[in-house]
Amino acid sequence: MLSPEVRYFLAVASTGSLSAASQQLFVAVSAISRQIQRLEADIGAPLFERHARGMILNDAGRIFEGHVRRSLLGMEQAKAEIKGLKAVRRTALRVACTDGMAFSLLPGLCSRFRQLNPAVSFNLTVGSVEEVADILRQGECDVAFQFSLHPERGVEVLGSWPAPVLMVMRKDHPLAEKSIRLQDLSAWPMALPDRATTVRQLFDLSCQMNGTFIEPVLTCNNFSTLYAFLQQNPLAITLCSPFTVLFQYAGLDLALRSLGIDQLTQRTLQVQTVTGRQRSAALNLFLAYACEELGKHSGNGR
Repeated sequence: MLSPEVRYFLAVASTGSLSAASQQLFVAVSAISRQIQRLEADIGAPLFERHARGMILNDAGRIFEGHVRRSLLGMEQAKAEIKGLKAVRRTALRVACTDGMAFSLLPGLCSRFRQLNPAVSFNLTVGSVEEVADILRQGECDVAFQFSLHPERGVEVLGSWPAPVLMVMRKDHPLAEKSIRLQDLSAWPMALPDRATTVRQLFDLSCQMNGTFIEPVLTCNNFSTLYAFLQQNPLAITLCSPFTVLFQYAGLDLALRSLGIDQLTQRTLQVQTVTGRQRSAALNLFLAYACEELGKHSGNGR
């Protein structure tokens, strides 16, 4: 795809002389010299400093070489993307996640990715932390999204982002614009995830360390239920990560507030795959896309 003069230019730039380029290309020295002279005439400036021992790029030559090599890299990337598009046709990806990410995050990632790659479909399994870990270890999913309190063993973690526990309430809640302390929550109806979730474990630990007792009016292992309860009870408060409501936050009319307690910042959101397993082109594209989106939106919340 390169013109002869550009191809010869790169050869001389790499080898440092016409004779070395001639041996590399199996082309006569005179032919290479003519093509480079033609290129320099077209550009309107010499590209080499000519010495008895060879030819060295001058400033103009280095500029031109940089542009040519970036163009070549761009062409290679374009070819790789085209090959990747062919490879992901009619591909189904198996994804596992814990409940907190099934409300908005995974539906959002999957739908947005399919706008770019409409031939890819998803099989999403939602389970507890233990269930998702087992599904991943047994090779029954291609990628897992889950909140973690500690480094995971036996899996490859492709990305990890802080996922603090935040208080969630309606924007018209009396505490929505105030500084909140943990003991303030006892005066309001609390709808909490069950004790098997990492968000509840960190919340209970914070209550114990601060000597605060909070009895929930509703406990559930499904965030959609907690959210529905919040919508029907204007004074209620629940817990979640900013990632839980990532793609719907603006339209949900919610306020997310931090309590400023260290224990509530100990979680991370991890993207995990099976160590050593070969990945399909579709999976690699989805992993890159998901990690880019999560990195872009990490740190949301107040």
